[in-house]
Amino acid sequence: MKKLRLAPLAAAIGLALAGAAHAEGLLEMYEDARAYDATWQSAKAQYDANLYRAEQAKAGILPQAGLTANAGRSKIEVNAPPLPSSHSYGTESATLSASQPLYRPANLATWRQAERQKQQAEYQLTAASQDLIIRVSQAYFDVLAAQDTLTFVRAQKEATAEQLASAKRNFEVGTTTITDTREAQARYDLVLAQEIQAENDLRIKRLALDTLVGKPGAMPDPVGTLDRVPPPQPADPEAWVAASESASPPILQAKSNVEIAELETEKARAGHKPTVDLTASYGWAHNINGTATSFLDNAPRQGTAGIAINVPLFSGFAVQNRIRETLALEEKARTDLEATRRQVAQAVRTAYFGVVSGQGQVRALEAAEASSQSSLDANRLGYQVGVRINIDVLNAQTQLFQTKRDLSQARYNVLLGHLKLRQANGTLQAEDLTRLNTLLQR
Repeated sequence: MKKLRLAPLAAAIGLALAGAAHAEGLLEMYEDARAYDATWQSAKAQYDANLYRAEQAKAGILPQAGLTANAGRSKIEVNAPPLPSSHSYGTESATLSASQPLYRPANLATWRQAERQKQQAEYQLTAASQDLIIRVSQAYFDVLAAQDTLTFVRAQKEATAEQLASAKRNFEVGTTTITDTREAQARYDLVLAQEIQAENDLRIKRLALDTLVGKPGAMPDPVGTLDRVPPPQPADPEAWVAASESASPPILQAKSNVEIAELETEKARAGHKPTVDLTASYGWAHNINGTATSFLDNAPRQGTAGIAINVPLFSGFAVQNRIRETLALEEKARTDLEATRRQVAQAVRTAYFGVVSGQGQVRALEAAEASSQSSLDANRLGYQVGVRINIDVLNAQTQLFQTKRDLSQARYNVLLGHLKLRQANGTLQAEDLTRLNTLLQR
């Protein structure tokens, strides 16, 4: 008796995608996407802009210098008896001035805020990179799952065609009724429709991957055995939650928001404090043909240096109310931080139990696959000896291939779940794709 077996998955995929470009691993796909994906490029440009914006705050604590220059010509006419007169002269002048803040607490707080904003820019870029890893991995495994589905449907079509031919032969010799032939024909037509759908689904999934990595005909490298995929380590969801406190970009950004809010209160309190600046200037002038009161050329020089102190006395209670506002915003930032912690903890626990549940589902489907294969073998034998009917064999075939399809999808979901777990607690890195490729080598 001929048993229903699938060709090796890698060979089937190769036949389905003959003529495509050479296969690439997850890390290669991710590097391609970093150079092409518009969403990540936008995040990178925003990161650069945030860095430059933060650097602008440093100007408030650095020296300032300026140069001004003027040139002009004047003419005076006097129409007074006994002798009218006129006098023209020119003036050229330039002044170089500079100042250095000595004590400006508001400017210092602004600069310290900018340093936190630079950190936030890094957290945002990290989150964008992790999101890109997940999007590439999702598209990568979607293509592999669609390839597997098409392989299973084609194998089911072949098996159903064999059962249809067997039913026709048995009807011709009079051992079965026309019902068996019609049932097999109906199931074969249904599988043909499923094959068309599977081919289209694979085409769409590959287009999505091509759009993400910027390469036409991108071909994922088929993974090897998935039996060696370990459960999450450490095997404790609370340990993953604890790690998120120092690694999760949303939590780190919320912590920075608290520090920025505290510095904003410090800036508000600076409204009551004096400012002290060191100032210096040097001026030069050249009076050509004298001035309005003199006919002699002269070129005076003047230099000044000093300390400028500004002491605020009263601002109509604006400073007091600004302080109250910033204290309320501090409380809001702390509340937002706590909310972010709870959200991240919930996401981490959900992702952790998703991986654990997914691995249990894989084991259950592996057992179901073996049982479905045994059921099909038994039904085929029973059909040959006359104790089973054709529809029993067709149903067993359908159950087996559905189980194989579900098992394939569940395995890819476990792999993606591992990455999503690391994304949830903020520890996902590109190196994780390398380790995953190494783990899944055939």
